[in-house]
Amino acid sequence: MLNYDMPLWRPPSEGNNLIIQATIGCSFNRCSFCSMYRTKTYRARPLDEVFADIDAAARAWPDAHRVFLADGDALVLPTDDLLAILDKLAASFPHLARVTSYALPANLIKKSVEELAELKRNKLTLIYFGLESGSGDILKWIRKGASPRAIVEGLGKAREAGLKVSATVILGLGGRTYWREHIDGTAAIVNETAPTYLSTLQLGLDPMIEAEFHQRFGEPFEPQDDAGMLIEQQRLIEQRDPPPPVIFRSNHASNALPLAGTLPKDRDALLAVLEAAQAGAVPLRPSDMRGH
Repeated sequence: MLNYDMPLWRPPSEGNNLIIQATIGCSFNRCSFCSMYRTKTYRARPLDEVFADIDAAARAWPDAHRVFLADGDALVLPTDDLLAILDKLAASFPHLARVTSYALPANLIKKSVEELAELKRNKLTLIYFGLESGSGDILKWIRKGASPRAIVEGLGKAREAGLKVSATVILGLGGRTYWREHIDGTAAIVNETAPTYLSTLQLGLDPMIEAEFHQRFGEPFEPQDDAGMLIEQQRLIEQRDPPPPVIFRSNHASNALPLAGTLPKDRDALLAVLEAAQAGAVPLRPSDMRGH
């Protein structure tokens, strides 16, 4: 249907939805743990190219009702360009209910609350946000390009604008040495910003960037094993304070133990599953069945 600039990445929950590439690559593309867009040079696609893709998609899939704007952070585009794309999507798909996009902290900080609210009014209602870690040191070592305060500021703007946020945390990002700082800082940000959805995945380094990750970490990095990942998950869930509720998932293919619930309501039940897994009573996903 569309000639995508590959590789094409999208959140797992967008697997059955229409994907439109508003940008190519990632405007930052320097995170030491991420290889997703290393083979691409970032560029904003001309609007006429994006509109042509929308026209082609509308002919092939006129009933599409959910659209994901790729690539790595379409929210980097000027607000006027995003509104033009959203207008075109609304005109082309009569059943359009939702548009989503990845977003970096810098994308949110550079836009005003009013701009974000205008995007929301035009059906860009949810963003996928890589929180990764709440530790300032770890964020520097992994070259995230944002501090904990910047993350809180960006998520605060999104919340004030009424956007839903699906935030991801990477278990194991602090290794065996800094796992407490990693999880405690992350829990503090989650409690302060209360994203709509919170997901965890386990650190898995592409061989393309593994040496770079270790070099930039600043000191020897000792990877966590599955037992350590379960302890991190446990500590993160234990520290989730009410209110408001956060929909929690660890169903990413990288996770040793899939979990699902709403925090804090299901905290005790989730912790019970984690304790059973630590005792060997609940099997972990075999390593050869995990993805990244």
